[in-house]
Amino acid sequence: MTDAFSSSSEAVLQRTVNVPTVTSHHAGNLMQLYQIAETCHFVTSNQFKKVALQFPDELLPDAVRVSVEIESETKAKTFILGDTSYGSCCVDEVAAEHVRADCIVHYGPSCLSPCRRLPLLHVFGERPIDVQQCAAAFKELYPDCQSHVIILYDVTYSHAIGDLTTLLCDIYPNVAVSLLKTDCSSGAELIKDSCVESDHLDSQDGVIFKFGRQFSVKKGQSVDNYSMFYIGQEGLTLTNFMMTWNHCAFSSFNPETCTGRVESVKINKALMKRYYGVERAKDASVVGILVGTLGVANYLTIIDQLKDILHKAGKKSYMFAMGKINVPKLANFLEIDVYVLVACPENSLLDSSEFYRPVVTPFEMELACNKQREWTGEYVTDFRDLLPGGSSHVVFPEPSQSVIEEEATDVSLITGALRACSTTSSEINGTSESSLVLRNQTLTVANTNTAASFLAGRSWQGLEPKLGQTPVVKAVEGRRGIAIAYEEEGVGNKDALTSPQKS
Repeated sequence: MTDAFSSSSEAVLQRTVNVPTVTSHHAGNLMQLYQIAETCHFVTSNQFKKVALQFPDELLPDAVRVSVEIESETKAKTFILGDTSYGSCCVDEVAAEHVRADCIVHYGPSCLSPCRRLPLLHVFGERPIDVQQCAAAFKELYPDCQSHVIILYDVTYSHAIGDLTTLLCDIYPNVAVSLLKTDCSSGAELIKDSCVESDHLDSQDGVIFKFGRQFSVKKGQSVDNYSMFYIGQEGLTLTNFMMTWNHCAFSSFNPETCTGRVESVKINKALMKRYYGVERAKDASVVGILVGTLGVANYLTIIDQLKDILHKAGKKSYMFAMGKINVPKLANFLEIDVYVLVACPENSLLDSSEFYRPVVTPFEMELACNKQREWTGEYVTDFRDLLPGGSSHVVFPEPSQSVIEEEATDVSLITGALRACSTTSSEINGTSESSLVLRNQTLTVANTNTAASFLAGRSWQGLEPKLGQTPVVKAVEGRRGIAIAYEEEGVGNKDALTSPQKS
């Protein structure tokens, strides 16, 4: 019966694992795939002694071999970071600091979010792609040679973008190819062989830098006037692009199947689904702030900003740091009405349909709390754009008595009930609340603590302290043993224990 719920411990101990031997041909591919020579140059030129190697789950079988090659060439000590604290696309600086590493080498797909603590080298790898098939699919999707198209791609296919640019740019003069680029202040580096040369960027054109991609649009044009061609599989990266540039028509090419298609995902439907989360956030009284990253720059700043706007909006906030998020973890906190996830742009768009409470992004929470920010169809997945100085920053209005009196209540679009849409000036300034309030002829207002009211409505509220009702006694020796059979219990139940043996 136990085996139906868990595997046998004996089977785990006796299980054998077949480790494939590495041939010389595979070793040569390994050197090129993981760009070990360039990595060794990065380590030796900066005189790093401890190097953290971060691998996603699908690349862990090669981790030991790569580590041995780097150690033999650089004489540096390497540490393999396998199970990342959060998404594998983000750099796990916390795990690297546990071993006091001097730098991090991040392998595989990356969201290219900036980091601030340690020097970083991105090694994307080289996934196979048929450039000729990709160019043919592009020509089929865009038969007009004057089409304005921006080419985006998964970072693992960056090695082939130079050849694709050569095939297309002479035929399509209005094509803009994105360039992988990291934030200069983050200390991150990219291997030059995996990037497109930047000589195609015209200084007179409008240069746009977002999500680690840089491209230019023609003078007098905007991004909304362009179509987007994405190279890669369907996933979080494509979803992030489509939500951000939701006014652009998207097409994609899948290198694994060598097929191109027009993306038919209804962005308007997806935006309305996200807007439903905004309305749930407006109804919420208690908000949980989920820390979904410890490596993306300025994550502490956005958390402080969220706490501030939630306080000004009259909502109670709690912060949770629980590693990778799943349904059982969040189901433990029934007091929370809605969660806001602070993570990288790709991991922020969490599908919360299976969760007991909605999970929204910092942008959606600001829509719910800041009345100066209006819903215009623009969608922001990078929380750094919401900070002061960001491209989408909106100042939270200072409260005034006239505004507070006018905006006393609002109507929920979900429940149809009245809800408070602003706090009083005393609450914002931190003045203590009073349990007694003034009652007039038309309206009765009561200020209650949301967490306390939830606790009062529960059938079980914890252990009863009964202060002053229990006598004070000296400490006595407690029970000994384990819960299934305490020592003093065995003496009294001796006859009961021996009776089954007599029968």
